[in-house]
Amino acid sequence: MEIDLDSPEAQQAFGVQLASAMQPPCVLYLEGDLGTGKTTLTRGILRGLGHVGAARSPTYTLIEPYTLIESDALADVSLYHLDLYRLGDPEELEYLGLRDLMTQDALWVVEWPERGAGFLPKADLLIQINYHTAGRHLNVIARTGRGEAVLSWIRDHPS
Repeated sequence: MEIDLDSPEAQQAFGVQLASAMQPPCVLYLEGDLGTGKTTLTRGILRGLGHVGAARSPTYTLIEPYTLIESDALADVSLYHLDLYRLGDPEELEYLGLRDLMTQDALWVVEWPERGAGFLPKADLLIQINYHTAGRHLNVIARTGRGEAVLSWIRDHPS
């Protein structure tokens, strides 16, 4: 599925739409150059799940956990936002306790997933974000049946 978005607000709105379709466990990979709005999209997902307050980019901490209790979309869901841009070696993910966290039924949003190759779970959905004349161009690719279900929901519920 290909989507063109003309503003950061439209990118956040698409994140809200994604949140309505994602059910844990679900792993979303976000690929794109610096500044294409990977964290902006994640903020929209968090907003769609009922998160109120700041949604920080985990550029230096690598992982930012969110526990969303009794959100409109889901009850008691955890979302882990990873930003692996500064990851020196994929093995560092082991020191963060990633293996233990992976046993949870959670939502995962991973920026720069290629830097964690071999230590990350397989993506259900991959979103490639590119600069576009009027904003951003998203290429949304399902990698599993769960990802196909998310895409199907988005097609059936256009924003």
